[in-house]
Amino acid sequence: MTGQTPPPSETPDLPDISAAETDALAARRILVVWNPRSGHGDSPLPQFIELLRAAGADVTDRELEPDTPMADYVHDVETYDAVVAAGGDGTVSSLAYATRYKNIPLLAYPAGTANLIAQNLDLPKTPEELVEVMRDGHSVRLDLGEIEVKGENRGFAMLAGAGADAAMIRDSEELKEKYGEMAYVISAMKQLNPKKTTFNLIIDGEPRSFEGIGVMVANLGMANYRLPITSDISPSDGRFTVILMKAGNIFRLVPNLIDSVRAKFNLGDPMFSSNLETIEARQVQVDAVEPFPLQFDGELHVETTPFVARILPGAVRFITPVRRDELDT
Repeated sequence: MTGQTPPPSETPDLPDISAAETDALAARRILVVWNPRSGHGDSPLPQFIELLRAAGADVTDRELEPDTPMADYVHDVETYDAVVAAGGDGTVSSLAYATRYKNIPLLAYPAGTANLIAQNLDLPKTPEELVEVMRDGHSVRLDLGEIEVKGENRGFAMLAGAGADAAMIRDSEELKEKYGEMAYVISAMKQLNPKKTTFNLIIDGEPRSFEGIGVMVANLGMANYRLPITSDISPSDGRFTVILMKAGNIFRLVPNLIDSVRAKFNLGDPMFSSNLETIEARQVQVDAVEPFPLQFDGELHVETTPFVARILPGAVRFITPVRRDELDT
């Protein structure tokens, strides 16, 4: 079964939504779904919940437990005014997928290690500032990705990939507790000679093959510190940006990052020859001569290629202090 994507006429390009009242939290019903394993348990989430209640909100919190489907935690989501996903990127994207097309505003509370979805949405980190974002009530309608592996569908909000990026995340797992966000940098430094193979893709029905170190399917386009992965990624245009990684190792992609920053700030034409190729698509099937591990939104999965990723236009309303066009790279 694919995502519950309604016809285009039922998913209009709605305007951003803001609450006019400064006391918008009073009597609001808020559901908080939290992952106790994210960020090694040191999140100030209890203080955030206390501040919401002090502002008059009616808060229900539900702790994630192993082997319980996300849908079980949001079976009554339509009785709430807003939902808070407190965890890492995997928790946020899983909850966004479970509530897709429900039209309930979702806050990506940054309780994980990297929190790239929250960074893309330019969310603050302190409980006090996050409560102010909730009080303002501004949200934007964005796309989600749906990934199909071995007949099972799951969701992702930011990025899915096979190859060098998945290997980097795999190698970072044992480093997170000691080094936190720096674990990803240390792991990237280990990817000096990643495996290279031939990838066979079907992009919106058109076959394409290339030799490289990985494929990334991007919906949100900013890495740590809101630096653009590449230019021309939009989470609200109804399309992915498919990134073909042709470079010999991760560090050969640095020039592309520099070019993306230059493009973001209108600093002129690209300075470097491209190690990447980008293609826009609504659906992409990825296979490889040698199977690769798969990651989506920072979560490593034992499944390998092949997989299919499809876009779900306007499937989620994310709470954010910024305008929708500020989320484009």
